[in-house]
Amino acid sequence: MDSDEHKRVLDPERDTAALKALTHPLRIQLLGLLRQHGPATASELAARTGESSASTSYHLRVLAKYAFIAEAEHRDGRERRWRALHTLTSWSNESMEATEAGRAFVGLARRRQIEHLERSLARYEADLAAGRLGQEWVEPSGITDLMPRLTAASLTELFDTVAGKLEELTARDADDPRAEHVVFVAAGLPLAAPEHAAPEHAAPEHADREPEDHEAEDRYPVAPAPVEPAPADPAPDPADRETAGRDAEDRAVTAHDAEDLNP
Repeated sequence: MDSDEHKRVLDPERDTAALKALTHPLRIQLLGLLRQHGPATASELAARTGESSASTSYHLRVLAKYAFIAEAEHRDGRERRWRALHTLTSWSNESMEATEAGRAFVGLARRRQIEHLERSLARYEADLAAGRLGQEWVEPSGITDLMPRLTAASLTELFDTVAGKLEELTARDADDPRAEHVVFVAAGLPLAAPEHAAPEHAAPEHADREPEDHEAEDRYPVAPAPVEPAPADPAPDPADRETAGRDAEDRAVTAHDAEDLNP
């Protein structure tokens, strides 16, 4: 394990047990809550997650065993308080791909990030409808879906550029009262071209006719929506922030994923 006060870097060879411990959904959620909201007791986390305090207490001890969290200063001597030791978790995709446990962990982490995105979208729509978010968030918010042609080096550069700009803007807005928590999920997944791409929705051989309107729509993809950063609520949904971030060495899973993977 290589880490500092900000980031926990997981190694599939040295951190096998820690990787396994982090695949439990409640542990991911608890870690995300501690990263997002700060120190808490097992009882407080039980109330937030709907679990029993006995269950949250057990899973917090497991997270502590593998150095994801530690005891925090107690307000009184009646119950332990726990704090996250790092704000995010990251790893090398290449190293993870080399082991079965690493591949399983990365696959789970990515799917939890997608689940987190779905929850965040629902939360955003509800907050906007209820007036908890101002109208100034309508235009810049959203999700984009693009398919550029890039080399592996260019995709790496793109992630590094986004990460650098995000860090810059986060620091700039840290003390701005207008700022809100924003769920920002970035994905870059290359797709190999099939050797012999069969035409989609080919008409039956006996059908000597023009395609219907809906078939034309199916054949020719709709242009992607405009690029826009995706917002998160003042307090993003608790089940995925470990998982918040991106997953390459120095592509970190953020606190939100911890709830969903910000371990």
